[in-house]
Amino acid sequence: MTELGPVAWPPAPIRTERLVLREAQARDRAAFIELLASPEVHTYLGGPRPREELERVMPEVPERWPGSFVVDLDGAMIGQILLRRAPESRRSAAAGKVDLGYLFLPRAWGIGYASEACAAALDWIEGVLPGEPVVLTTQTANVDSMRLAAKLGFTEVERCRAWDAEQWLGQWSPVYSATEPE
Repeated sequence: MTELGPVAWPPAPIRTERLVLREAQARDRAAFIELLASPEVHTYLGGPRPREELERVMPEVPERWPGSFVVDLDGAMIGQILLRRAPESRRSAAAGKVDLGYLFLPRAWGIGYASEACAAALDWIEGVLPGEPVVLTTQTANVDSMRLAAKLGFTEVERCRAWDAEQWLGQWSPVYSATEPE
């Protein structure tokens, strides 16, 4: 994945009704290790990374790069939103488009935080890169992720087989309402 392009980073924190999307800080390191080492989180992502390895290699301030948002609930990290440009070498339907990814700690599942945070990230990307299509890939077996993609307004572009599983690629395009009088 590559950078988003001409986007000022880091942006001001993005606030929703319950959450804050912000840049990573040193206090998030333990939560990142928990997130990346979680077997539940990585069920559809090729499996978790070994905690010992993460403890050794994780920088003091992890994941601090354009497009990486910490999802913060009441001052604690509960997940991560990733917005990156898909490289040209990926499937042609995704190549060059902004790719939305998300990871949430299991204790934050089923409460609507992923939907709220992803919607805020899509609003933000629409504000900084107007009209930019966004893609999302998930395994079709990941029912919750498929449901979230539909709720966010992603529509299927293609399916393929990768990592020994069927993958679903959806695209989101901003919808504009006509406000000009005829």
